[in-house]
Amino acid sequence: VQLVESGGGLVQAGGSLRLSCAASGSIFAINAMGWYRQAPGKQRELVAIFRSGGTDTNYADSVKGRFTISRDNAKNTMYLQMNSLKPEDTAVYYCNADVTADSGRYRMRNDYWGQGTQVTVSS
Repeated sequence: VQLVESGGGLVQAGGSLRLSCAASGSIFAINAMGWYRQAPGKQRELVAIFRSGGTDTNYADSVKGRFTISRDNAKNTMYLQMNSLKPEDTAVYYCNADVTADSGRYRMRNDYWGQGTQVTVSS
């Protein structure tokens, strides 16, 4: 299973970006999927998440009302629409997924991370 993020970049404060995370491989089910971020010198933190493979979502307080997480189950792709960006949103954004993979002989559940995409918000 691979997770590939895209959509990061440099934007001015108040601007918008849309991140994408595409999951590929022998996927039987995506149990949970979310976005995390890590700023320089800080711990990785949860930004937004779909829990239990459904539509139940949670957001970090710092992004509520500005960021929206969505998914296209048919494409195994998740999105993060980020509006009203602030300099403090600058970080590497990572996609994470709890996936049950199917090798054809057995199924195994694991946690996967993407390579990260840089988001830089200038003031």
